[in-house]
Parts: sequence; structure tokens; C-alpha cells
Amino acid sequence: MKKIIFALLAFAVCSSASIIGLDALGEEQVAGGMASTAGRGYAGGAKTGDAEGISVLNPARNAFDTKVVFNVNFLLEMVALEKHGDNFGVNNITMPSFNLSFPMGSFGAMGVALWQSYSSNIDEEVSEGNNSVETTIEYQSSIYEIVPNYTFRLPVIRNFSVGASAHVVMGNLTRRISMGPDTDELSSDDTWAVSRTEISDYVDGTWEIKHHPAYYTAALQYRGHQSSFYFSYTTPHTLLNKLDYNFRMSELDTLAPTKKSREIEVPALLAAGMNFRFMKRNNVMLDMAARGWDKDIENVGGSFNMDRSTETQKDMLVALGFQRDGSPLFYDPYLDRITYRLGGWYKTWYVKDVYELGGSLGAGFPLGRKGTTLDLSFQGGKRFADSGRAWEELFFGFRIGLMGVGTWGQNR
Repeated sequence: MKKIIFALLAFAVCSSASIIGLDALGEEQVAGGMASTAGRGYAGGAKTGDAEGISVLNPARNAFDTKVVFNVNFLLEMVALEKHGDNFGVNNITMPSFNLSFPMGSFGAMGVALWQSYSSNIDEEVSEGNNSVETTIEYQSSIYEIVPNYTFRLPVIRNFSVGASAHVVMGNLTRRISMGPDTDELSSDDTWAVSRTEISDYVDGTWEIKHHPAYYTAALQYRGHQSSFYFSYTTPHTLLNKLDYNFRMSELDTLAPTKKSREIEVPALLAAGMNFRFMKRNNVMLDMAARGWDKDIENVGGSFNMDRSTETQKDMLVALGFQRDGSPLFYDPYLDRITYRLGGWYKTWYVKDVYELGGSLGAGFPLGRKGTTLDLSFQGGKRFADSGRAWEELFFGFRIGLMGVGTWGQNR
């Protein structure tokens, strides 16, 4: 099992194409990063059914599953960045999540998910000055979580279920900033003396939760004939980032090796959602989540007069989505068996004065008779930075997910 997990994490370690919050936590993966969820604007946490998979924000919904579900997702994202007239683009490909859930009849259901919650990834070279002073900037940071959960329906009121999950946090951070010699103020006869000089700041670190093995989410779900609702609470926790700083001259001498730990207090998260079904297969969904940041985040920083902290604000997501479920009958026309999705969302980042507005389209294509589905979604939008200090970003993403449904351990 360990080998499988670490092989999957190898895909997850380089994820986010956004450069907002690089020195803080990076980009947050919204609602678990599933292709089906992204296709309806990150809404649908209250929707139940064998083809939904595990919800990171609502661990109670799998109590109504009748089949084993396996889901794996991939993301290709392209981001165009702009700040004070400067423009460039970055892109990435990653696997933001996978999950596996097992129904156990009257004993409820259990499952496990691998979810990348925050990530940063950039590798750029910048030239400045008349003599093309080269600066190399590399960031690779990933906070990922292994999330086991358990849920069951209440024994008397069968329309209600409760669920809980534990978020075991792991991850790593690597940053390198290298600056070549600035020869603009030197005569041509003296430039040889610094031609091979390079100053580099290396930072390596790990992520974990301070004093605890995990943080936790508890949820309550109601499933009615036409309407479903959920409410969840995620506990506050403190992320501990242990860092090793190495300041080097020309890759040979380490000038000031130091060790440091930064602590980031992550507030509690409240989430709620509803799903309204009409005309049998049409669903309208509304989801909301909020986290009240009240303390600034200490930056990685460390050199080159970088900012010491990142100012925060209330982190909030409002998502509205629509989904037309495909027909479950194998002999119906194929176009009628496809699931169609669309949605939009508004999000305030944890970084002060940064806001995100986006929309998406998606579809689920059935493969075979057993319920296996190929989910595709296209999403795009913009991240606004009112402060003028952060980059504004225009982003486009393409997600693909494979949802496998089976009856493992059950009679034919």
C-alpha cells in the first residue's frame, strides 16, 4: 500500500500553475479536485449516488451508496499572468485526487481519499539589466492529505446520515532563488572577476500538523425524494513547516545554514450544500464554504529582502451548478446516457484582496454496462488582485476523471 501511495504522490507533488501565495501556502485545490465536481462549478456536495465518489467536505454522503466506487482525476491547467504591464504564462499537469469507497450495507460505508489541498509550482528564468543578469526562481510545494472516512445512516430516521473523516497531512517544500552577477557598474576589463559568481538561496522543508496526527471533519446529510442537504464542520489546526535554509555562493560554499519552523494557524471550515432534483434526472445545486482567517501567514522568505508575511482575509466559496443525469438503461441511445454538467463559482482567496470568478462545462461518458464513466470538464476564469501587489491571472483548465463502479464482495 505504501508503494502505491508514494507512486501517486509523485504525480501530485507538482501541481499548481498559479503563482499567487507562493511564499505562503500556494493555490488551494477547491472541493477535492474531482473532474465531475469541477464540471458543475464545484457544486454538488449534497448529491448522493453511486457515481459521485467521496466528498472531502461532506463525508456523510457515501452512506447511501450501494456499489464500490473508485475515482482518479488528472488536471491540465494553463495560466496567463499580468502585473503592471508584465506578462508571462505557466502551465502544469497533475493528479489532484483519487478516492475509493466501500458500502457495507447496514454497517454504513467506509473509504479513503488522497487529496492535494495546497500547492505551488513555478520554474522561471528572468534576465535584467544591460548585461542580462540572470535570476532563476523555482518553487515546488505540495500539501497533500490521506483522508479515511466512515459514514452510516441513522437507524430510525433512514433519510439522515452522519459521517466523519480524518485528514492526515504530509508534504514537502523546495525553493531555489539564484542570482547571477550584476556587471552594469563594472568596466569591461573587470567583469572577468565575477563572471562565474552566483548567489543561491536554497530552502527545503516538510509539512505536518503540530502536536496532532490529523485534523477532522464531521458532517450531517439529509436525502429526500427531491431535495438533499448537508452541513459539515472541519476543525481548526496548525500546520508546521520545518525548513532548512542554505545560502550558497557559486554552488560551492554554504554561507549560513540555518533551521527554522513556521507555524500557520488554519481556522475552522464551515460548509453546507443543497441539491434539488426535478423531472427525474435534472439537478440544481448550491454549495457554500467559509473559513475565517484572522492571522497573517508567515512567509518562507529568508533572503533578498523578501516579504516576511502574507496578509489574509476570509476564505469563502459560493458555487452554483446544474447536472442532467444520464439514463441508467444500457440500451437507451448513447447521447441520452451521457451526463451533462455546467456551473460557476465565486471564491475569495485566503490571500488578502485576491478574488476568483470562474465557470465550467462537463460531461460524463459511460463506458460499458457496469457503470464505469469517463468524466471530462473544461473550466476557465480570472483571479483578481485588488491590492496591486499580487499578479492577476487568467486561467484555463481541463480535467479528466475515471469513475469505476463495481459490486466487489456482493452476490451477482
